Amino acid sequence: MSAPIRVLVCDDQVLVRTGLVTIMDAQPDIEVAGECGDGKSAVELAGRLRPDVVVMDVRMPVLDGIEATRLLAGAGIAQPVKVLVVTTFNLDEYVYEALRAGASGFLLKDAPVDQLLNGIRTVSTGAALLAPEVTRRLVGKYAARIRPVDSDPQDLPLTPRELEVLRLVADGLSNSEIAGRLVISQETVKTFVSRILTKLDLRDRVQAVVYAYRHGLAT
Repeated sequence: MSAPIRVLVCDDQVLVRTGLVTIMDAQPDIEVAGECGDGKSAVELAGRLRPDVVVMDVRMPVLDGIEATRLLAGAGIAQPVKVLVVTTFNLDEYVYEALRAGASGFLLKDAPVDQLLNGIRTVSTGAALLAPEVTRRLVGKYAARIRPVDSDPQDLPLTPRELEVLRLVADGLSNSEIAGRLVISQETVKTFVSRILTKLDLRDRVQAVVYAYRHGLAT
């Protein structure tokens, strides 16, 4: 058997945190490495415990989840930690900043237990947890806040086909939808996405969406 996924749970609400810990401890493939109630403690514990995934609340005392995420997984961090943000999407206007700070994805606090567990497993593999329909809502709500940089798509190190795929990813299409749109296989789409991430030095699909909006490839 492979080693269990080690998770650090960070939430300032004791009842919520206890519930998350109880749910995770009941899973044979997940192990709670630690827990805390503020972002500063999350950064310190993550540095000491080196968990596979940090489940991070956004609104917390001492240091909020956004800044904690940036310190754990942001640009320039030598050994980034995978962060899964849990939040109340309709109320929390800082979700976009959390993703931009380096989070690998997010879930609603009222998501079903199986979604939470699947989210932890997904993020632990290095994949981004950002469903296409969530991408659409997120980008639709926050696109106006993304500051474009001066660039010409022709200057990017991508082929025309890769640019096309990146635009579709930014539009919130899934791999299967992109495959149908371009009349190619899903495996080919995965290959294109992988190449895009490598060429642009992006970690996951979330960063690809932000990149596309910042470089004027999506509106």
